[in-house]
Amino acid sequence: MVEQAAKKLTIIGITFAVFILSGCANMLPPGGGPPDTIPPKIEEAYPLNGSTNFHDDYFELSFSEYVDKRSVKDAIFISPQVEGDLDLSWTGTTVRVYFPAPLKPDVTYNVTIGTDVVDYNNKNRMADAFSLVFSTGNKIDHGMIRGTVYDEKPSGVMIFAYKVSGDTIDPAKRKADYLSQVGTTGAFTVSGLADGEYRVFAVKDEYRDFLFQPDQDMIGIPSHDVFLSSADSIFNGLNFSLTKIDTVGPRLFSAVMTDKHHILTTFSEQVDSSSFNAEKFAVIDSTTKQTIPVRFAFKGRAKEKEMVLALHDTLSEKAEWYLLAKDIKDLSGNTTPHDGISLTVSDRVDTSSPTLMRTIPQEHTADVDFQNTAIAFYFDNEFNVSSLKKKIAFTDTTGNNVRFTMKKLDDASFVLNPEQKLKSLETYIIQFNFKDVVDIAGNSIDSLYRYSFKTFNGLNFTGFSGKVENLDTLKNPLLFLESTKNPSATVTAKPNGKGEFTFSRIEPGKYKLYCVYDTDNNGAYSPGFPYPYKPSEEMMYCKPEINLPPRWEVTDFKWDVKAVDMPVMKPQLPNQENTQEEAPQK
Repeated sequence: MVEQAAKKLTIIGITFAVFILSGCANMLPPGGGPPDTIPPKIEEAYPLNGSTNFHDDYFELSFSEYVDKRSVKDAIFISPQVEGDLDLSWTGTTVRVYFPAPLKPDVTYNVTIGTDVVDYNNKNRMADAFSLVFSTGNKIDHGMIRGTVYDEKPSGVMIFAYKVSGDTIDPAKRKADYLSQVGTTGAFTVSGLADGEYRVFAVKDEYRDFLFQPDQDMIGIPSHDVFLSSADSIFNGLNFSLTKIDTVGPRLFSAVMTDKHHILTTFSEQVDSSSFNAEKFAVIDSTTKQTIPVRFAFKGRAKEKEMVLALHDTLSEKAEWYLLAKDIKDLSGNTTPHDGISLTVSDRVDTSSPTLMRTIPQEHTADVDFQNTAIAFYFDNEFNVSSLKKKIAFTDTTGNNVRFTMKKLDDASFVLNPEQKLKSLETYIIQFNFKDVVDIAGNSIDSLYRYSFKTFNGLNFTGFSGKVENLDTLKNPLLFLESTKNPSATVTAKPNGKGEFTFSRIEPGKYKLYCVYDTDNNGAYSPGFPYPYKPSEEMMYCKPEINLPPRWEVTDFKWDVKAVDMPVMKPQLPNQENTQEEAPQK
């Protein structure tokens, strides 16, 4: 009996345990399902936005979900700034933030919660910055500046706003009077501003030190200062394009001979290849003052910050050699007038023949433009590029010669351009012998090289025309059409006095359209300079992207640069004249 009772108790116990466990299991969230992609947001705040006579020592925020506490602390920006560390006290999804010291009387404060806030589970960022404005006095400053930062990844870019008093605003040395942060769309708002004049910068503040560091941060410079008054307290449309400000010329970091004829140079930054030629270098013996000229300069297989030099003469390992350089430019146009560094010498023999690394476009390409043809050849070693031209044969498939010009890119690369318009849907051949490509050590290959390409059908081109309204024609407006696939393939068009424009022979695809007031008339966007302050040129972006389909012409496009509405687009089939004009030639 005792044994049977024990068995019953055991069964009851197991049943009870299963019941409890099953109940607990039902309390767990179901597994699987799509990942959470919804960004957190602030649902409530204390005090209410626009409150006056605020005298508490804290403010409070309630989020829509659990968020990473550290990300919240790092994303709180208070303008005007308060000295000391904030103290955060959490209760679930609500945080109470205590000020380190009493706030100043009769001051409007703007608390911005930036887009660096992420949720706890999936690290989704807040889509837009949140702004809480209140005053310790009996009135609120209602000034507001709105705008957009145009960048591939604008989220997290800081907005530095300064009250203008004189011309001493250097964002590299002075922290901003007001701060905000850009959302995922690039839009930003700086609010709670008093009447007065403001200078605003957009800074990709990598170290979050609230200062512009030229060596690491990108910056957007305003096209003008903003003046706010009680009669006009809101400014819309302050747009920014981020740029890297570089004021230092490239420096030689190292010079090492890879063999008895070649010197691999390393610079502090990427250099402008057009300024990199043999005449700007020399090798000198510091003891005897003997100078050895450099004969060739080229890129070859060198890395981004490297270039290669070549010498006819060999160097004695017993001497102390130095490499001297002059007038070397970086990509920003900064020049190093004179530089020098000790040279590590080698007696290694060079036995490698020059090799063709790549061509642009690639061999056997079938989509080369028959009107704007350029074929570039890049070798890994130096040779007399100019002497090769008369040994190159450029023909069609029937053997007819094509006249061409040849431009040396450096001492190991060149580009060929036909002097006449090629035929569409036609194959062309470029031939030369590798034995004519001889490096400084006498290495070459005795073999014939044959490169072919085919031109595309001009009927696949598209066109884009229309009208831009509310342009200030006195500021020299210039339109830019930038391919989203290849941003370097950007074309420009000058609108007429009525704002009408035409882009012709455009490859199909998606494009960004923007307008620049080209006040310096250089045909490009001028980004300005932070200090001494030089304003950027004013820029307006059109949204959304422009889709240009093949064989269809987009006409009657209308864009009001002062409006926020979507522009009007009207696609149209190409007319018979255009079809005949681009027909394949025979």
